[in-house]
Amino acid sequence: MKLSLGPLQYFWPRERTLAFYREAATWPLDVIYLGETVCSKRRELGTRDWIALAEALAGSGHEVVLSSLALVEAESEINAVLRMLDHGGFLIEANDLTTVQLCRERGLPFVAGPTLNVYNHRALAMLAEDGMRRWVPGVEQGEQLLADLLAACRAEGATPPELEVIAWGRLPLSYSARCFTARALDVAKDACGFRCIKHPDGLPLATREGEPFLRINGIQVQGEETTDLGPELPALRALGVDILRLYPQAEGMREVVAHFDLARRSPQPPPRRGAVNGYWRGQPGKPGLPAG
Repeated sequence: MKLSLGPLQYFWPRERTLAFYREAATWPLDVIYLGETVCSKRRELGTRDWIALAEALAGSGHEVVLSSLALVEAESEINAVLRMLDHGGFLIEANDLTTVQLCRERGLPFVAGPTLNVYNHRALAMLAEDGMRRWVPGVEQGEQLLADLLAACRAEGATPPELEVIAWGRLPLSYSARCFTARALDVAKDACGFRCIKHPDGLPLATREGEPFLRINGIQVQGEETTDLGPELPALRALGVDILRLYPQAEGMREVVAHFDLARRSPQPPPRRGAVNGYWRGQPGKPGLPAG
């Protein structure tokens, strides 16, 4: 079982981002995803910078994948995807169908990211025809849903793609053309001043009762809990999961990677360090909420 470092969801200063990946190059990772997936206004690193970083990390022996935006809305954003494709040296994680189409037109393989909304085996087969090599299911797709989908895929004589599951991190729940961070701080999106850079793990959002509830991250909303599928490693292996995705966080990422590296080589599942992922069990994603 491989370990991947998912794309950075937050907006960090340039030097902090580069320092993070310099350190990540020394961690026991198999795959590293690079690129801006949330907001195209985040330009501490541009597309050429991400490609240069990818070249450097590939030289350290990692498989490097360039990730696209979850919402491609402007011609400039399409051009950024085209620059990654024209480079030709790295696999692309397609997080929207615009990128899927561009990969298909060029005959290039891609990773189907978690925002593509694949809910049945026929959609999976269609993406495979388009060039999908690996699939990262959406955050709400739990063990039973994945088992049913993979079984349906095999029943029709198809070989499922390489399977990568989010095993650690705050789950990306939704995206919008509206910037939630700008709205929360009462500024216009076009004059946001890049305020999300001040919140390296997202802006906490509580209920009226003061209970931690969500994290606001630009146009993305995340769950508050850092979910952890480490204790579910036996079930993940039985399901045929090939890669465990670990999402970057501001502090303690080296320890998280070391924890999962030890766990994947151990016959016993590790103790839980983060929160339970209710979705994996077919329940509400946030523990304690009523079902239905």
